[in-house]
Formats: sequence, C-alpha cells, structure tokens
Amino acid sequence: MLNRPLNVAVVGMGAIGNLHATIHNEDPLAKLVAVCDIVKEKADAAAEKFGVPAFYNEKEMLKAMPEIDVVDVTTSGFDNASLHFEPAMIALDAGKNVLVEKPICHEVEDARALVKFAREKDLYLGCNLNHYFSEPAAKAQEYMKNGGVGEQVYCIHKVGFNGSSAGYGGSGGPKWNRPYSHTKAFLTHPLSVMRHFCGDVTHVQAFMDRPGVRKSGEDLMLSIQSLHLRFQNGCVGYLLSQRGDAHFGYGGWWSFELAGTKGTFIIENCVEKLMYWDAANPPADGQPNYTLNTGVTDFNATFKHRIHAYLEDVTNEVPKDYLRSSGRDALATIEYIFAAIKSYENGGALVVPEKLPPIYGDINYF
Repeated sequence: MLNRPLNVAVVGMGAIGNLHATIHNEDPLAKLVAVCDIVKEKADAAAEKFGVPAFYNEKEMLKAMPEIDVVDVTTSGFDNASLHFEPAMIALDAGKNVLVEKPICHEVEDARALVKFAREKDLYLGCNLNHYFSEPAAKAQEYMKNGGVGEQVYCIHKVGFNGSSAGYGGSGGPKWNRPYSHTKAFLTHPLSVMRHFCGDVTHVQAFMDRPGVRKSGEDLMLSIQSLHLRFQNGCVGYLLSQRGDAHFGYGGWWSFELAGTKGTFIIENCVEKLMYWDAANPPADGQPNYTLNTGVTDFNATFKHRIHAYLEDVTNEVPKDYLRSSGRDALATIEYIFAAIKSYENGGALVVPEKLPPIYGDINYF
C-alpha cells in the first residue's frame, strides 16, 4: 500500500481535463504535479490555474518528471475518443498507470491493444465509466447483495438528451457529422451501467435511425439507438438512446430499471433518485416500498467519486483485474457497441460480441 499521495499529470486540458485536474487537486490521495496539452494556450492557462508546470508534449513531460505515478488522459477527438489511444499508450510505455476518459478508444482494435499492453506492462488502466458511481447505484447494489432483487428477469435503460425538431441546431461539424458518432461517444455510459448490474452481454441486436430534420439537414448521425440485449445470466435488456430528437417522459433523461423475481428498482436521472418495490409485499397503491431522494442534481458529482475510486484502488495496490471501472470493463462496452454497429449494418441481425480477455486474479489477495 502506497503511503503518500499519487503524483498525477493530466493530458488534455479542455473542460473535462480541467474538471479532472480540479478533482485531483482536491483529493487527499492525489497530488497534481503537471498538465499537458498540444495547444499551448490551454496548457498555460491550466498551469496558472493549478500552480503546476505546463507541458506541450507528453513524452517530454514524462522525461522531465519521472516522479509521475498516474497519467490521466482527457483528450478528445472524433466521437470524443479518437485522441485517447496514443497518449495512453505513451504513458503505459513509460511505466505509468493510466486513467482515460470514456470511450476508452475510438476503434475496438485500439481498445483491445491498449488493454493488452497494460496487462503486459503490469500497470493499472482505468476508464471514467462514472455513471454508476452514485448514491442511488450504491443503494441499488445493496439491494442486490442482500437478495432484494433475486433472479434477474429484465432491465430497461433510457438515456440521452432532451430536445425536439424545433430545437435542432445542425450537424455540429465534422467531429459529429458521422453515422456512429453518438453510438461510439455515448452508448459507453448506458452499456457500462447495464453490465455493472447484470453482467456480461452474450447477444446484441440493434436498430438505428435519424429523424427527418437530420436527413433534410444532411446530418449523417444515427441519433436514435435501440438495442436488445441478452446477458450471460439469462436476463434480457433493452437500451433506448436518442440525442436531442425528442423529450423524455417519465424517468427523465436517465432512467434504469432492473426487475427480478424478488424485487425491482429504478434509478432516475443517474444521481437523483432510487425507488424499490418488494415483489412479495408491494404497496396497494402501486408506490414503491422505499424511495431515496438524494437532493443531488449535478451529474458532475459522479466524477469525484469515480476518480477517487481509481486513486483508492491504485493506492491500495488491488489486483489489476479488480480495479473498479477497469480498461477491461471499458473494452466490454466498446465490444458491445461494435456488435451493435454490425447488427445494424446487417439489418438487425443477432450478433455475438467478441470475448473479453480472461481474468486471472491474484491468489495472494484472497
């Protein structure tokens, strides 16, 4: 177990990079020691804000500061991911642990290579799959652990952005005007939540489309996503996501429902609310047996919990296979996304995702 704060450098000083840097700066398990961005103005502004050195080249930063323990990669790119692979590989090659923003990579082949390389280097590779680092998710997990859900039957996840045809603002330029930009950039989150609660996915079927306002505007983005999933435990699931094409009704912009033979829970708006129904003793009025209202409305609250979990696991030197929100976990979501793309391109055919790398574990840990 490490008995000092981890020395952290953040690479990519956009809005998310500044948010990560702020959290590292405030977490007792971390010491922010450097910031890096190929855009000099961004690096300099962050360096002045946080009182740390600025770098404009990651390799030069790692050479100048060998004391760095963790490189936090928050670069962007196409689908918010195409600039993740190279800086993450550079950090791993230099012997540094890595936390990378989601999606872990833009292409599934890169994600596989990144996870494989981290294992070969025996380093921690985590991803910011932060949607289940919340108080409602923790309470839901408690119900599951105590047998309150029982054998899983189905899960339903709705997540996206509220909007309408009247509010459509155009394709958003070359970064987003791509068929699978929403699929790759956004479905990582709901798929990670579904896998967190229900386990590995064995079959994927997908349908995608875009409404007329996008078609008439020559917008290529397939913004409507409908995925049917089967999990290894026999549970079936449905994922609906859309990017500002309609207004979500009950449950808000983010709702997850898991039903089992003993009970059902629903999480609303990610951080805000949890409801639980006891299947054997449901109230006569149909209301939940238990409701948790957290009073939290800021989704960004999830970031500090997820980043702290990563810092905690690295500090405690947990086995690499048991890192929370690991590179392997992030790879799973990309495998499911690419299975969904394959299904869509084949008219909604049923697709079996590629197998994940095995978990080896550490016998001395147990």
